[in-house]
Amino acid sequence: MWKLEFEDGYFRIFDSKKLIAGYFDPDYGDLSKTKNPEDIILLKIKNHELVLGGMIMIPLVKFKLFDTDLNTTITEVKQNVSRVSEHLQKWDTFLSQINNTSHFVGISHTDQDMLTMTFPVKFSKPTILEKSNLLEEILPVLSLLQKSNLL
Repeated sequence: MWKLEFEDGYFRIFDSKKLIAGYFDPDYGDLSKTKNPEDIILLKIKNHELVLGGMIMIPLVKFKLFDTDLNTTITEVKQNVSRVSEHLQKWDTFLSQINNTSHFVGISHTDQDMLTMTFPVKFSKPTILEKSNLLEEILPVLSLLQKSNLL
């Protein structure tokens, strides 16, 4: 059902409809002092090195309010605000289920009307930098996101 594809140091997460559901960025270690971090990442993947987790980034909520062509009514605005509030409650529940206190919210790089959620995932064991192994470790989180109607 889920699929990972490597691109530019991270993995795109695709759903069963082949749509991008989010991104997974493995924890490659501290690459800040490295001249060519891209080369180090490719080498780590080639050598099937182990990682302990990483960061998942997925859409948090689309507001349907901050469109430059917005022309709406107060009723529609109230409905959207209510919908967003209900959706954020689902996120609160999800974050408490995974015992997460370390996350951050940002503006989507592809849609200024959407926020994204980025949170760490710790693996159950050191895991080989390979798509199927990484997917096996993030699958429980993806399943819970889907069950919670967040994906």
